[in-house]
Amino acid sequence: MIVRIMGEGQVEVADSHFPELNKLDDELLAEMEGGDEDGFRRTLGALLDAVRRLGTPLPDDALEPSELILPAADAGLDEVREMLRDDGLIPG
Repeated sequence: MIVRIMGEGQVEVADSHFPELNKLDDELLAEMEGGDEDGFRRTLGALLDAVRRLGTPLPDDALEPSELILPAADAGLDEVREMLRDDGLIPG
């Protein structure tokens, strides 16, 4: 799956990594619902770090459609809330 991190570029992440990413996504959703700003910030950073670590960066000049768009590391709670689906940022 092609994943875009806003402001950074795209990475290709194998489907086999999505259970790990979904666990972090579930934690992020719970922290947002609970208004835990510190937890939200920490887990968003961990989620983005995992995508960077597990994914393969695409060249800057690649124009692949992103199947998933994640917020930038400095995104606020309100910005991320606007990006949420029923099951979080990551489907599944």
